[in-house]
Amino acid sequence: MELILFLACVEADGALAKSAFEALGAAKKVAAETGGTLTVGLIGGDVQQAANAIATCGAVKFLGASGAEFAQARYATDAAAAEAIVKSAQPTIVIAPANSRTSRFIPGVAHRVGGKAETHVTAIAVNGDVQVTRWFYRQRMEAVLSRAARPWFLVVESGAAEAYSGATGTAAVENVAVQSPNSRTQVTGVRAPQVGEQTIRPDAKLLFVAGAGWTKKQPDGQIHASEAEELILGFLRTSGASLGSSKSLVDQSGDGQAVLQFMSHLNQVGQTGSTPRHAKGLSTCCHGEEPHVVGWRFINERRAINLDANCGWARGKADVVYVADAFEVMRKVNALLAEKTKAAGA
Repeated sequence: MELILFLACVEADGALAKSAFEALGAAKKVAAETGGTLTVGLIGGDVQQAANAIATCGAVKFLGASGAEFAQARYATDAAAAEAIVKSAQPTIVIAPANSRTSRFIPGVAHRVGGKAETHVTAIAVNGDVQVTRWFYRQRMEAVLSRAARPWFLVVESGAAEAYSGATGTAAVENVAVQSPNSRTQVTGVRAPQVGEQTIRPDAKLLFVAGAGWTKKQPDGQIHASEAEELILGFLRTSGASLGSSKSLVDQSGDGQAVLQFMSHLNQVGQTGSTPRHAKGLSTCCHGEEPHVVGWRFINERRAINLDANCGWARGKADVVYVADAFEVMRKVNALLAEKTKAAGA
């Protein structure tokens, strides 16, 4: 029998992120299949709202580390809180969502309590023992493994498990005493892009990937970077899609070439970028391996716009290839979307 601990950090508004509900779904499933118990551990400024949202998940106990010092992401305080929760729950398996906050401190906590940690977990199965599927080497290699060592920390990738959904209630949260470390790090504020510039939308149904072709010379022999920006941003605003980029495009700023002003390395998908999960993906002006092979591994339906009908990456890795000029296609698409938006508002 396994003792499962679901461990997550609460968002700034007191709620749990979608990835946390997915990790909870995985934890609940593992507890049921192993005949074990489920304990919930939450970290944040105030964890009661988050606990109430999952009060009917079947957990035998709710543990919380709350207070002003845990409201912001900080390794020292987060690791101390997680360590205190783990020592109180005494789990054999700890399941946490893969986000920037938990991924930072989980390996350190595993070391402190004498456990082992697995990151990039994309599946958990119970076949006599607990087995996990995870990625190695920039997510190019897949492995299925199990461990005898306990506690075993599993950091589950977003989109890899079905999200928990259940009725809300009132959870009795047991506050865990945390020995606050002497931290020299102080959070002085948050710098974020303006709302109109937000291009990364993890929950969007469509991922739009732009490649370096947008900033190259077009059939008239000129570069039309400004028009490319207008077409791409116009599509993102009307469709609600998330923006991805090839490595070659985001690297151009350091080469003194024409760039898309709203693009950064945060948009990069592929071998050295992210591997987002969206229902559909549309690749434009891309000729490299990153968007079609590595970055699109978890995209359900993949399409590409490419002038080269024989592009090996597009033909081999995309479900549908449109042999056309991306500028012309997106002009027409934006016009159709504008008409649809106008008709809906009439």
